Amino acid sequence: MHKYFSVGRVFFWVSMIKAAWLLSVGGVQAQNYPNKPVRLVVPFAPGGGVDLAARVLAQQLTEHVKQSFVVENRTGASGIIGTEFVVKSPPDGYNLLVGSQTTQAVVPAMYKTNYDTSRDLVGITEIALSPMLIAVHPSLPVRNVAQLIQLAKSRPGQLSFGAASGGTPHLTGELFKLMANVDMLFVPYKGEGPAVADAMGGQISMVFSNLPIALPQAKSGRLRALAVTSLQRVPSAPEYPTAAESGLPGFDAITWFGLFAPAATPHDIVMKLYTDSAAALSGADIKDRMAIQGLFVVASNPEAFAKFIKIEVARWSKVVKDAKIKPQ
Repeated sequence: MHKYFSVGRVFFWVSMIKAAWLLSVGGVQAQNYPNKPVRLVVPFAPGGGVDLAARVLAQQLTEHVKQSFVVENRTGASGIIGTEFVVKSPPDGYNLLVGSQTTQAVVPAMYKTNYDTSRDLVGITEIALSPMLIAVHPSLPVRNVAQLIQLAKSRPGQLSFGAASGGTPHLTGELFKLMANVDMLFVPYKGEGPAVADAMGGQISMVFSNLPIALPQAKSGRLRALAVTSLQRVPSAPEYPTAAESGLPGFDAITWFGLFAPAATPHDIVMKLYTDSAAALSGADIKDRMAIQGLFVVASNPEAFAKFIKIEVARWSKVVKDAKIKPQ
């Protein structure tokens, strides 16, 4: 065989031809994308922060791209069912995941799954973020975080908080326990809504809940809001202090929502989805509408989003470890 056609050279040229073909196909796909409805899979029940962010994004993308973006809720197993559906979908940009740090950072630390989020999904953009509200039943004799910590220390194991097991509100409660050095009972629920309902009914003492869900109940007086969980006050509810300034210095926990695609999705499609999403969310009216509901637009690029996710994975994995939550 001529040296030019050695096995190494053949492999090299086959690889180059394949790479060029993939790039050309990806470019053609991006030029024609999307030419049919795109599904945004929400792995949680309707009504929560992830669902709200997904529906705002879907509406804006539909108007901006002139093609339908449809939200579909595939619930169950702390988001695993919906996430796995997208992981196993064809990597053509027509089945996307609207996930959060629950799906990307918390669940991988707590559960054994048939997929690896860091390997099997690619982040397109961080859509928005939302602080949580620390809210108690009005009968609880506390008015701020410092008083809550004092009460919890005087009643070890007697105060309770509820959330979906493995979700960010759950892990935020665990982070609170660690930083405040208190013992509180965690009560698992199927979703955030039922936990908030039981907090209003007095079946549990309190919740760490996303603003879009808890804020209306706090403003109505059915819950007493003590603080927000971000390091800055929330413009739409400036009357509520941060946990850091009202009794627990350094406390910081937010929920974030992002758009993801199967990892093998062509880069050109990923970038088109990012630019379209950023443009769709850029309007001041959209930002104001989301802010009123406790959501703040981010629209970061894929590279920045990937770096952010790595930090979040390390952070919440440490909380799971320090709280001694056993993987399931």
